[in-house]
Amino acid sequence: MNFLTRFSLKNAVAVFIISFLLILGGLYSFSSLKVDLLPNIEFPQLSVEVIYPGASPEDMNEQVTTKLEEKFKAIEGVKKLQSTSFESISIINLEFPFNTDMDEVERQVESLMKEANLPENVQTKVNRFSFGTFPIYNISLFAKGDTNVQQLLDDTIIPELKKINGINSISVGGMEEDIVQITVDKQKALQYGLSLTQIKEQINEKFLAFPAGNVQTETVQIPIRVQQKIETIKQLENLPLSSPMMNASPGAPASGQQASAKITLKDVATIEAVTEQGEITRYNLKPSLSMAITKKQDANTVEVAEKVLNVLDKYKDKIDYAIGFDSAEGIKKSVETLVREGLLGALFASIAVLVFLRNVRATIIAIVSIPLSLLVASIFLQRMDISLNIMTLGGMAVAVGRVVDDSIVVIENIFRRVRKSKTGMTDELVEDSTKEILKAITSSTITTVVVFLPLGLVGGVTGEFFLPFALTIVFSLLMSLVVAITIVPILAKFSFKKVPPEEKEGALQRAYGRAIEWALNHKKTVLLLSVLLLGSSFAIVPKLGFTFIPNEEQKSLIAAVELPSSTPLEKTNDVSLEIENMFASMKEIEEVTAGIGSRDFRSGLKRKNQANYFITLKEDTNVSAFIKKLEKEMETIAQTEVKGAKIGVQELQTGGPPSNNNVNIDLYSTNLNALQQAAKDVEAYLKTRDDLKYVTNNFTDKQKQVVVNIDTNKAMEYGVSGFQILGTIADQTRPVQVGTLTLDEEERTVQLSYDKQMASIEELENTLIFTKFGPVPVKQLADVQEVDTFTSIQKLDGKVFARVSAQVVGDNIQKVTQDVINGVKKEIDLPKDVSFEGGGGSDETVETFQQLGLAMVVAIGLVYITMLITFGKARIPFIILSSLVFVPIGSLLGLFIANEPMSVSVMIGLLMLIGIVTTNAIVLVDRIGQNREQKGMTIRQALIEAGKTRLRPILMTAFATVAALIPLALTKSSGTLISKGLAITVIGGLTSSTLLTLILVPVVYELFFFRQAKKERQA
Repeated sequence: MNFLTRFSLKNAVAVFIISFLLILGGLYSFSSLKVDLLPNIEFPQLSVEVIYPGASPEDMNEQVTTKLEEKFKAIEGVKKLQSTSFESISIINLEFPFNTDMDEVERQVESLMKEANLPENVQTKVNRFSFGTFPIYNISLFAKGDTNVQQLLDDTIIPELKKINGINSISVGGMEEDIVQITVDKQKALQYGLSLTQIKEQINEKFLAFPAGNVQTETVQIPIRVQQKIETIKQLENLPLSSPMMNASPGAPASGQQASAKITLKDVATIEAVTEQGEITRYNLKPSLSMAITKKQDANTVEVAEKVLNVLDKYKDKIDYAIGFDSAEGIKKSVETLVREGLLGALFASIAVLVFLRNVRATIIAIVSIPLSLLVASIFLQRMDISLNIMTLGGMAVAVGRVVDDSIVVIENIFRRVRKSKTGMTDELVEDSTKEILKAITSSTITTVVVFLPLGLVGGVTGEFFLPFALTIVFSLLMSLVVAITIVPILAKFSFKKVPPEEKEGALQRAYGRAIEWALNHKKTVLLLSVLLLGSSFAIVPKLGFTFIPNEEQKSLIAAVELPSSTPLEKTNDVSLEIENMFASMKEIEEVTAGIGSRDFRSGLKRKNQANYFITLKEDTNVSAFIKKLEKEMETIAQTEVKGAKIGVQELQTGGPPSNNNVNIDLYSTNLNALQQAAKDVEAYLKTRDDLKYVTNNFTDKQKQVVVNIDTNKAMEYGVSGFQILGTIADQTRPVQVGTLTLDEEERTVQLSYDKQMASIEELENTLIFTKFGPVPVKQLADVQEVDTFTSIQKLDGKVFARVSAQVVGDNIQKVTQDVINGVKKEIDLPKDVSFEGGGGSDETVETFQQLGLAMVVAIGLVYITMLITFGKARIPFIILSSLVFVPIGSLLGLFIANEPMSVSVMIGLLMLIGIVTTNAIVLVDRIGQNREQKGMTIRQALIEAGKTRLRPILMTAFATVAALIPLALTKSSGTLISKGLAITVIGGLTSSTLLTLILVPVVYELFFFRQAKKERQA
């Protein structure tokens, strides 16, 4: 690569122009990068949602879930298959390995659903997951004056928002729906022999539009269309109905004879246009509409968020809005934090270089690689469509200290050689100085780059999540090498025209020379002390804790209150108002967005018996203590209003890689009653533990259900089918949807229902079924019973199960998980037919740590191969790698002092250290080789001279990297994930390994060449 230096020195102007163009390109690319909180990762998961109106959980399980599960098991690569069967709905989640072709999987799922022989009137939907599917906004909207907010949204705002490039979906809660309510007089309908279904069919018959051939004239062919419409509510009222009863008068006795009776819809029903609200939304007790917005997976979150607010601000004279959840604000804060820490890191690195070089020009030349390397890295990121997120910015912040290393080594060597030279600055001197150090900086940079290659071995979300981080560092480092051998020599040539002559050896160099000599004469002592230090550091590990990502308190909570399943929306709203008033009285709460009857945060189902809350806390709130207080207050209110209410409060999960700080106890049994009791016992036990929080039990309580068991013989005797009985009962018990019709020039949902609801089992038993022998009550054809049944059936990989989960308090998840599993075994007497498995996040964390451990081993192997190719001797790489053995000393001590647990961030830091630490050893060993081969020195002379010569660049590069990481290590901002643990690991490991490298590498070198060194000393 020496030709690049030669070319640069001869074509300085061209190189500066190219650099200027790269800077411009980098600035453009950096400014055009999509800004997001997290890397754009699509999870290899599908969720299949099947709606089967009116089906019980048992029916859903038998007729839908089980059939689909049997089909889905055949899909290649499916890792996990989890299902939940609720009333009328089934949700099946499928999980696959990363790198699965999810488009192909989705096609297979769609195809298998068609083959599954599901009931005719089911509706199916397939959803995919990614970080982009989380809402970027939850906005509450209020009217100003007499503005109809809903109409403004429907007609103007939502159409405008949908034009924004990057908006995926907009859903609005709390909307009112225009309905034409047809309330049928049950008694009259019965006398005429009309059911709701029959009335529905007769209404739909009047909405007819079909092509009916063509009329052929001499010159043209004209198509014919036959149509029939009801256009107004008045016409609907006067709709003639055909009754199977002969007598038109409601008072006349019924007859089995068939004839057409001349009656209209208004004779048996009242028709009125009403508005209905399926869910209620409020913001700080104020009624509002609640708008949730999601972006497309590859859209720029911050840009989309700004455009949304621009649209809303256009209508400030008509509406007010309040933002309950704003992911863009969190992204801006995270980006600003990382940019600030990166800039501070660059400043600290510059100061570190200045302290050592004591020359402002040399310092400026050394740090010119920082902006150039990072901006050129931005060009590659933009070309690869990688967003500016906490991982790429974190990579830049971490790279700031490392990208100056090559330039430091080059500028220091040029500076040193110029001061020794009698001829002064010449092209030959600059070229020779760069060439002298070229092999060392090239191999050290490539070494640091190759350690990131094994990240591909780390599967799952961890590998995907850290890939942009690794790529950012790789691009920056490669560019820093190019800068060091092209631009730095040019700048040095023009900057060092006049430099003071070389000073004599400094006190530090002399002291270091004596230290090397002592160490070489006391090898056993040095090695023994090093091993003792290493062993002592490993004794710290059990005290550190073990987690995936350290827990960070979030100042946003989600809460829910779930009332018994039969609770109507009105009652849920009353209970919610009491709870919201309590929220308003709490000084810790800043704002609350409430949704009553809205979608459940976990299952996505709309439930009239449930209220959900998004709560923002004040910054100084002690979250853990407050959650306990809040749960108690909510439970007191809810239980006072309705017995059997369930409360849940927990911190908002902001997405990103899973925290894996959960413990799961999975219970399996075909005996649902035993399973329910076991789940309750485990739940109660978990709630007694102080090291757990947010205990949840997915196995629901029973609710009352009426079962109509049809007597097959009697039904056959009366000529009645089971579907006829089902249809008649369904007709009597729930509204019938006619559909969406255009009446009075407005689209309206038309709904049929009886004036009187079925109020007792006796009424159900006496419901008349029309048979060939006349009307017969249900109780003559079936046995009607009231039973207790479960509201949902959960299955994991085809087996019915209950999962009791909790989150671990603190950072030692592996220990707590094992303690919980042991506690369940000892403390709980599970029924004989209930088995259990314990696990959770610690299993995945251990697996990830094992993968990262393997990645480190592979990285060391790659480093060895790189150095073997560079130095051409099998022993040299082993000498260099000896410096890695003592990395854990500083890393573990640093983590212990900072009270940071072992985490994925720490493991990535250790992986990085493999590349960074070997850099110092390479610079030292490369000089030793030059002394022996080019200057004919003895091994000991070569070791001492190389140590003194390379002391300053080794200390400079180490301290520049350490200084650059100090802002990251001291950060207190949440959500940066990679900063603190990784920075402390690198700072501690680099500090200890640098100090040991300076002493230990010469010792190990002489040991590897022991015979030759002995001969030289005896000569």
